[in-house]
Amino acid sequence: MHDIVSPDKARGRPEYERAVTDSGFGVVEKPLTFWEKIYNQAWLRKLFILFVIAVVWQSYASCMNALQFAGAWKVPATTTAGLPGLLAFPVDIALALVNWLLWVAEVIVSVPGMVMKAWTAVSTGKCQENPLLVPKFTAAIAALVEAMMPPPGAVAAAWAKGSIADTVAAIFSGELPSKMVNSVWLLLKGYATGLFLATVLTTLAILTTIGNDFLETLTAMFNPLPAIALLPLALIWFGLGDKSIIFVLVHSVLWAVALNTHSGFKSVSNTLRMVGRNYGLTGIRYVGRILIPAAFPSILTGLKIGWAFAWRTLIAAELVFGAQSGKGGLGWFIYEAKNQLEIPTVFAGLVSVILIGLLVENLIFRKLEAATIRKWGMQA
Repeated sequence: MHDIVSPDKARGRPEYERAVTDSGFGVVEKPLTFWEKIYNQAWLRKLFILFVIAVVWQSYASCMNALQFAGAWKVPATTTAGLPGLLAFPVDIALALVNWLLWVAEVIVSVPGMVMKAWTAVSTGKCQENPLLVPKFTAAIAALVEAMMPPPGAVAAAWAKGSIADTVAAIFSGELPSKMVNSVWLLLKGYATGLFLATVLTTLAILTTIGNDFLETLTAMFNPLPAIALLPLALIWFGLGDKSIIFVLVHSVLWAVALNTHSGFKSVSNTLRMVGRNYGLTGIRYVGRILIPAAFPSILTGLKIGWAFAWRTLIAAELVFGAQSGKGGLGWFIYEAKNQLEIPTVFAGLVSVILIGLLVENLIFRKLEAATIRKWGMQA
């Protein structure tokens, strides 16, 4: 038997063994501090932003006389009086832009003076508020809580019957919860109908040439058309009822979702398309297994835009259209409060719309985004 000799030893080179010494670096991963852990929580950052907005709102409403500026920085409107019509129009546009920039500059320059004036007013007790213009944040929250409360004795009466369902219904039997339920239910019906029609149109557009031309033509025609502009026609065609509002809701949702979905389908790479063809996928299976997952970021964006458009259209339609079928939604709630000069209640209705939007964004769209495009590595 022959001993195995290392190449270095065979060449006459000495062998060295060196002990591993401590490099002095310590822990490679630095632990986060308490404040860094707090800052990394997205919900806390957003809660802080909402808190700052509430503080600014309360401060402005409490001392409106100090937090105002004169608005004297502007170009006189008579500058274009002697110009011809064709030349006056672009000059008017330019002057409007200049006046807007001057207004922004005046606001920025006036901030230190307004802060000092407000501090002086607070310290001397000369702050003035105007609840008819901007109520305090606390007044709006108080109006919101009051509108959410059920009628006196309703919960106790339902509890005495021994029915849990009646008790829960009594808890949410306040004026504002009933309006919220009416608006959300009507919104969901219009939103679902719009999504269904958008799915059908985009599927036909991606599978057939005539479907593609049809969708592009309709999108170019109807997407710029405000949904609320169709409300008079909807009232004539469908009468006073839910169908009129659902019609304008479908219009507001359909084109936004269809346009984003179709753009997402067209942006899918040819490599993924060929993979689907090689697996023998055609028709609906090709759309469902290849195009929808690949284009889901655009689809999700369309869903968010469609939801926002639907909310705007619903509130505007209820403000103009009023109560339908003996019921009313959030828009009608705001309109009634405005007629009665209950401005804190008006702001309570607006806050309820904002709260519903935040809940839908964080509980539905965020969860859907985390379970799909972030999980698939399509978004950081």
